[in-house]
Amino acid sequence: MMKRVLMASLAVAFVGMQVGLAVAAGTPDTGPGCGLGKLAFQNYPNAKTKGAQVLMATLNGTGVNTFAISSGTSGCTDDGRWWAENKTTMFAELNSDALAQEMAQGSGEHLASLATLLGVPQGQHQAFFAMTQERYTALTQAGEVSAVAMIKAMNDAISANPVLVKVSLNK
Repeated sequence: MMKRVLMASLAVAFVGMQVGLAVAAGTPDTGPGCGLGKLAFQNYPNAKTKGAQVLMATLNGTGVNTFAISSGTSGCTDDGRWWAENKTTMFAELNSDALAQEMAQGSGEHLASLATLLGVPQGQHQAFFAMTQERYTALTQAGEVSAVAMIKAMNDAISANPVLVKVSLNK
């Protein structure tokens, strides 16, 4: 019994020392991800050592990391890139028939919404509509509309368009 208490005390002391060292020193963001481990070891000078990274990963694995990632706390951030890319594709998938029809016509509310999701400024929507109408066949792959393929083709077409080339697309 005494041996277990001693081992537990040593383990707690070791973790406590590591947290203390993490607060005392200063190194850039290193280690396995974000969360409690990142916070505890953010200033630890030897954060790239195996021992420190094992402790970071262990702290990150406490279950609190899910909250940290979803809420953007404990050093976890979301640059929005995944959501930007996927919301555009999801919109195109859900509205593929209407988009195909509006691209052929060169206007429409679904096409305007897609332009906004792609980051095309309101003042350049007409140029976007003209480009989608002009490249309708290439964008819709001859009638077989695949949302992923269409969005990729649209991003490529915007990048090649002299008026729209300055638009930042899901990047």
